[in-house]
Amino acid sequence: MKTKILFVLCLLTGIMFINAGLDKFFHYMPLPADMPEKMVKAGMAFLEIGWLLPLIATFEIVGGVLLIFKRTRALGAIVLFPILCGILLSNITTAPSGLPIALVITAIILWAMFDNKDKYLPLIRT
Repeated sequence: MKTKILFVLCLLTGIMFINAGLDKFFHYMPLPADMPEKMVKAGMAFLEIGWLLPLIATFEIVGGVLLIFKRTRALGAIVLFPILCGILLSNITTAPSGLPIALVITAIILWAMFDNKDKYLPLIRT
């Protein structure tokens, strides 16, 4: 039962990251009207750096796809973790209204990482 719940949560999270990555390429989702001015400025700065958004979008798409499948879930969680840290920091500093969903996504990714801890142990063993 626990594995089925984790699969559904990882599926939904993976689809969400895939959607966010695709939106960075195709811009099909409207921006919220109540977005803080600091976030708008940060978004404009990211647009000025032409290669940054496509790089983030690619990692979101690849990480989202990897997160869906049990065999590659550990790698997907590692790929998405730095992006998730950026999401958390930006929500903490500029838009606290998005913090609850960011914390839920963080909990899902951490659960996926904890569930695959045996795959990470060879990385830290000496």
